[in-house]
Amino acid sequence: MSRRTSVGIGRTRVPLGPVYGLMLLFLYFPIALLFLFSFSTNTVLTFPLRGFTVDRYREGFGDAALLEAARNSVVVGIGAASIATALGLGVSIAVSRFRFRGRLGLFALAGLPLIVPFVVLGVSLFLLFNLADLPRSLFAIAAGHTVIALPFATLILLARMGGLDPALEDAAMDLGATYPVTLRRVVLPVMVPTILSAWLTCFIVSFDEVAIALFLAGGDPTFPVFLYGQLRFAQRLPVLIAMAVTLTMLTVTLTLIAFRLGRRKE
Repeated sequence: MSRRTSVGIGRTRVPLGPVYGLMLLFLYFPIALLFLFSFSTNTVLTFPLRGFTVDRYREGFGDAALLEAARNSVVVGIGAASIATALGLGVSIAVSRFRFRGRLGLFALAGLPLIVPFVVLGVSLFLLFNLADLPRSLFAIAAGHTVIALPFATLILLARMGGLDPALEDAAMDLGATYPVTLRRVVLPVMVPTILSAWLTCFIVSFDEVAIALFLAGGDPTFPVFLYGQLRFAQRLPVLIAMAVTLTMLTVTLTLIAFRLGRRKE
């Protein structure tokens, strides 16, 4: 039996290797600089570096206002991720398991925030809350973040539902289970890793988002809004760099966990 080999579509004169390397350098070199300067004793972002210290991190984690902003982001992220995941699960089940008029419209509506600029959504929600005479608050930010996180939850969960054999549900219902019972005792246990992956993804989207939070934040800013607001104070820049690195590392860690959970199949 002959061994199968990969088949290409032809040669190219474009040096794809160097282009790819330059692309990676362009994307990640600024982050590497950020990480380097977060440990620098320099008070300005210039070379050469005079020394290294962890005092920037120590000062940041000792800042009560910054920690309060981080707590606000966690609270908003948990609320937005939980609601968006629940809604995304409902949409994915409805679209993949039922046939009804407006099914594709429901899917398109759930994914619409992906193509609407966050600034536009922020202005729209700001006007909506003003018209409804609702104050800008963490609740308002959570509502906005639920909207932008919904497409991510829907797409992740819908992909898993598409790969789940409907025969499992048919077998459970043939044995007398109603469809809600089938969902609770057959479908949801199988989808637990994917649900956790979708939840973490929505949490990351909420925790990192700044444009909508800027419009909807009242007296309790989220972590990215706090960092953005502190940029006007030059003496705070070294600490802000350290906190930005911390935010980046947290985001990368949660993303890797979500990716790992999303690849698991029960």
